[in-house]
Amino acid sequence: MEVAACYLSIMVDWSLCPDVERVPGKVSGAWVVRGTRVPAQAVIDNAEDGFTAEQIAAEIYHGLPVEPTRRVIEFATRVHAPHPA
Repeated sequence: MEVAACYLSIMVDWSLCPDVERVPGKVSGAWVVRGTRVPAQAVIDNAEDGFTAEQIAAEIYHGLPVEPTRRVIEFATRVHAPHPA
């Protein structure tokens, strides 16, 4: 899935995404992929740089589950998709 580069400066409301969590004291309270220490925004940043969910999980964050990674990317894309007029 390709993520448009225009999302770089847009903040995502991660509280609406079931695949991420915020735990005080874990990665300074940043939103992370649930059950990991991988920041959700880092996943999006890598997707914006052209990496697929599979590449992010296998090559960048070893051990990161692919399906939640894919869903996090899809969530961010859906949240910022243009709404039909």
